[in-house]
Amino acid sequence: MPSGPTHLFIPGPTNVPEVVRRAVNVPMQDHRAPDFPELTGSIFEDLKTVFANSTGRVFVFAASGTGAWEAAITNTLRRGDRVLMARYGQFSHLWVEMATRLGLDVVCLDVPWGEGVPVDQYAEHLAADPGIRAVFVTHNETSTGVTSDVAAVRRAMDAAGSEALLFVDGVSSIASIDFEQDAWGVDLAVSGSQKGFMLPPGLAFLSVSLKALEANAAVDGTVDGTDRAMSPSYFSFASMATANDTGYFPQTPPTQLLHGLRASLDLLLDEGLPQVYARHYRLAEGVRRGVAALGLDLCATDPAQYSDTVSAIRVPHDVDSGDVVRIAYHRYRTSFGAGLSKLAGQVFRIGHLGDCNEVMCLAALAAAEISLNDAGAKIELGAGVAAAQAHYSQHYLEETR
Repeated sequence: MPSGPTHLFIPGPTNVPEVVRRAVNVPMQDHRAPDFPELTGSIFEDLKTVFANSTGRVFVFAASGTGAWEAAITNTLRRGDRVLMARYGQFSHLWVEMATRLGLDVVCLDVPWGEGVPVDQYAEHLAADPGIRAVFVTHNETSTGVTSDVAAVRRAMDAAGSEALLFVDGVSSIASIDFEQDAWGVDLAVSGSQKGFMLPPGLAFLSVSLKALEANAAVDGTVDGTDRAMSPSYFSFASMATANDTGYFPQTPPTQLLHGLRASLDLLLDEGLPQVYARHYRLAEGVRRGVAALGLDLCATDPAQYSDTVSAIRVPHDVDSGDVVRIAYHRYRTSFGAGLSKLAGQVFRIGHLGDCNEVMCLAALAAAEISLNDAGAKIELGAGVAAAQAHYSQHYLEETR
């Protein structure tokens, strides 16, 4: 009989801290009770702090991040609106697919997987087409381990004089990687509970700027004699705002997850968001040095865009990354992320976000090494772990001088 836990190193859902697990384990309560707003009011305010949104508001839906994608689109755009998007990984691809299904006129730029958002191409399209109503960016592409420069996209929009809304998928970045909604001019920022927020799946967060709220107020009605509004019901901003302003929700909320969110926000804010971001960089850099010491490459092609939450690692040409993932799980009780879509068989992914520390990352590298070895990769066992150890130890020594 196997002993010990199965180690979780996927880029989401992530490990849930014990204090958050305890916070979720509470009796069911009345979500219409007079004191319920004592819980929700502080959550709404502290979520704004995490998103760095000082003037707008954050909606919390009982959904996955995909629900927040849909809420963002259906509340602010009309069918037929022309939008600028790019595909550079599985999740940016899925957002394009959703936008198309919802009836948007999608201008889609295809980029090699491993690169980030094509800022220069965006700038060209924005300069040539003032009719673009929205620009979409996947901040951290979870399938490739690439973090794109959202601020650069905003600069390109401003240089072109674009009045478009800026949509950002921050599901695997927000609460782990620096995110500045106000400073970057982001109008709609999407995230979910199961990654940097260190909760089980089930909550979708959508942080909305004043400009996006104004767009929502104006989206109903006819344009050119036709009604192209999407008119969401479950995801309606208006319904949610009316209820949230009194501390409640228009539907039954997952109250246990809200208690867990309160505990998670306490952890993030007590550590300090700059310290959270610095920790993620430190841990990620150790993993990256370990990968390099094994003679392997990341899927991300530009070091400036390496993700601090997930590393997608290319396996040798004669190795199937699916075998690495299966061996790790069945022999060594360790879960890694598989390569998705066109990267299937080519990469496996180590998630190093949320409730994570140095020894956990060393364990992930050790499991990766032995699984790669068993799958036939010619690597030096221990080389990756040693490189990461040296990085973590050196950082500690420098910090304590």
